[in-house]
Amino acid sequence: MNCWEVLGIEPTEDRQRIQLAYEQQLKFASGEEAEKLNRAFREATGGAPKPEAPQASVSDQAPDSERALDANEGQIVREVVIQINALLNDSGRSRDAGIWKAILCEPPADRAPVRREIARQLEPQVRPMAENGSLPAPVAQFLGDWFEWASLQDIVAQAEEPKAGSAEREAEEADQPPQLVNFWPAVIGWIVGLAILASLFGGMGGGG
Repeated sequence: MNCWEVLGIEPTEDRQRIQLAYEQQLKFASGEEAEKLNRAFREATGGAPKPEAPQASVSDQAPDSERALDANEGQIVREVVIQINALLNDSGRSRDAGIWKAILCEPPADRAPVRREIARQLEPQVRPMAENGSLPAPVAQFLGDWFEWASLQDIVAQAEEPKAGSAEREAEEADQPPQLVNFWPAVIGWIVGLAILASLFGGMGGGG
C-alpha cells in the first residue's frame, strides 16, 4: 500500500490537501495506523506533518448574542416579523400581552441573536406605538423588558408610580375607623335636634 492509499487521496503536490487528508485519517487511527499515516505523510510531502490546530474553545468563540445569523435563524426572524405585523392589524389581539409572549418567546425565536434581529426590525414601528400609548401598559412593559428598550421601561415605571401612591392613599383611608368619618355630622345633628326640642318645650312652657 503506497502513501496515497494510506492517506486516502489521489497523488498530489498540494501540501494543504495532503495535510487535511492526514488529519482526517488520524482522527480514527489506532497507534499502529497513526505511525503508518506519519510515514505516508513524510513520503508524500518530504517532511513531518504539522501538529493539528487546536479547536477554538467556547470562551474563544464569539458570544452568541454577537454572532451572525445562519439561514435557518434568518427564516425564523422573517416568520416572527410577519406574525407581529399580522398581530398589529388586529386591534383586539394586539392588546393581549399573552399573545405577544407566545410569538416572541417561543423557541428558537428566544435565542439571543434571533431576538436581537427581531428587535432591530420591529423597533421602528412597534417601539413608537408602545411609547405613545397605542399599546396597553402590559404589552409595553413586556416589550421593554424582552427587547431591553429602556425608554419603554421608563414609561412603565413612571406610570406605576401614581398608581402606587393612589393605592397607598386608599389603604390609609380604609384603615381609618368608620365612626371617625361620620363623627361630626352626627354631633351636629344631635345639637340641632336638641335645639329644636328646647325651643318647642320652651314655647309650650311659656304658653302655659
